[in-house]
Amino acid sequence: MTKHIRLAPVLATMALLAFPAWAEGENADTVVATVNGTKITLGQMIAMRESLPEQYQSLPDDVLFKGIMDQLVQQEVLRQSVTELSTRHAATLENDTRGYVSGVAIEKIVETAVTDAALQAAYDARFKDAPQQTEYNAAHILVATQEEADKLKAEIVGGADFAELAKQHSTDTGSGADGGNLGWFGLGMMVKPFEDAVVAAKVGEVAGPIQTDFGWHLVLVKETRKAENPTLDQMREELAAEIENAAIEAKIAELEAAATVTREGEGIDPAILKNSALID
Repeated sequence: MTKHIRLAPVLATMALLAFPAWAEGENADTVVATVNGTKITLGQMIAMRESLPEQYQSLPDDVLFKGIMDQLVQQEVLRQSVTELSTRHAATLENDTRGYVSGVAIEKIVETAVTDAALQAAYDARFKDAPQQTEYNAAHILVATQEEADKLKAEIVGGADFAELAKQHSTDTGSGADGGNLGWFGLGMMVKPFEDAVVAAKVGEVAGPIQTDFGWHLVLVKETRKAENPTLDQMREELAAEIENAAIEAKIAELEAAATVTREGEGIDPAILKNSALID
């Protein structure tokens, strides 16, 4: 069953009709239609409008109003025509309802979780007492074998220019074209053997050869600097996500601890989930 309103027939068959103004006092429970005794409410119409794709949101109010009402009436007569749901449909409906309502619960949790105080506390916990990190400005030459790397290093010791050798010999063509320059980077941005070599290297001296999965490297650390911590505004989205996740996990743990939960299915062969015939 389609989840979206089918407005094309409405647009094709009606002009922009003027609906009479509603009397004051309508609310979410105001009945807008009745199908065999089942009420369709203004609240349900508003909820459907909010769920529509953007292209429908900009339709004239009267067109949208009639289209939504017609859609809800059509859905209701179709729903009432189904006297019995299959096992698959009943299970899907139950899962959808459970998922939707649990989403409502999560919305309520996160509404109050992210506050200025919580953000500041999370920021302080990450950076206030953390040691200041070092950033490195380095270049490298990457070749396939240790022998090639040893030969190039000997040439550099003999006075050859590191950048020119990188342009001529580095298999990392991206940095090689720029004399092997990798720019500024911090810890965790390079593979571990390479990072370890960079940290241990003296500024201005060529280190290596160092082997990684990419090949053999000669490394030149040009300069270092102390990295500035990002500001709270720069970290706001990341910290907010962490706070929300922590709040959700804590609430779930609280609810599970207070609930009576038994897991009768733990002994069932997990492969049974592939047996779709059970819900046919």
